[in-house]
Amino acid sequence: MKLWLAFLAAPFLIGAAEPVLVPDVSQRKVEIIYSFTGAELLAFGAILYPGGRIPEKPADIAVILRGPTQSVLVREKQKIVGIWVNADSARFRSAPAFYAVASSRPLKEMVDERTASIFELGLSNLQLSPSQIGSPGEQQRFETGLIDLRKRTGLFVEEAHNVEITDGVLYRARIPIPARVPVGRYTAETYLIQNGRVIAGASRDVEIRKSGFERYVATAAEDSPFAYGFVAVALSVLLGWAAGAIFRKG
Repeated sequence: MKLWLAFLAAPFLIGAAEPVLVPDVSQRKVEIIYSFTGAELLAFGAILYPGGRIPEKPADIAVILRGPTQSVLVREKQKIVGIWVNADSARFRSAPAFYAVASSRPLKEMVDERTASIFELGLSNLQLSPSQIGSPGEQQRFETGLIDLRKRTGLFVEEAHNVEITDGVLYRARIPIPARVPVGRYTAETYLIQNGRVIAGASRDVEIRKSGFERYVATAAEDSPFAYGFVAVALSVLLGWAAGAIFRKG
């Protein structure tokens, strides 16, 4: 098996000094329909070493599935006279709609803080681009709140020991996609890490989109918002009238 991989890799490794990643994903398109309850994306691939020589100390793998960035307003609630009301708020200009990272070991054991920050490895290293926030302590409080909220809804995930590496060459990682995942263009990023350094990286695009009736409704709302709103109100009135007529007869 290893000899076959080395032969296959030879054309790619002529003159190469560092390993090369050849990644792929189980699905390039994830369709969301009315019965969608979530999915699982398999990220897999091979590590092509120069000359086909696998190092004695195996490298680590980190895989990130990252959704499109968006501007997010986070509000902090306070209890005043027994009533919860909106108090302070903070806006983040480039928060990912979805972020999941899987790694062969805990990230803290694989890279230092500087490297993790450069490649945004781990939830604590996301570059959220906050605006209109006062002190560093206040910024940290809102960032922690945003991350915690999205972790609870399954939109932010960090799992160690979730990447399997076979014979030091083949790898695979399973990344859960929740039912409430936002649509858009995603990127599956793979990083090869050795001695605390990222020595190779590659990515594949993944598109998550609505399908069937859900896609028709989303397209109608985006292309013709006035007509969509009018039909939605008319339909609500019609259903309300029908329900009232049924109860009166009963």
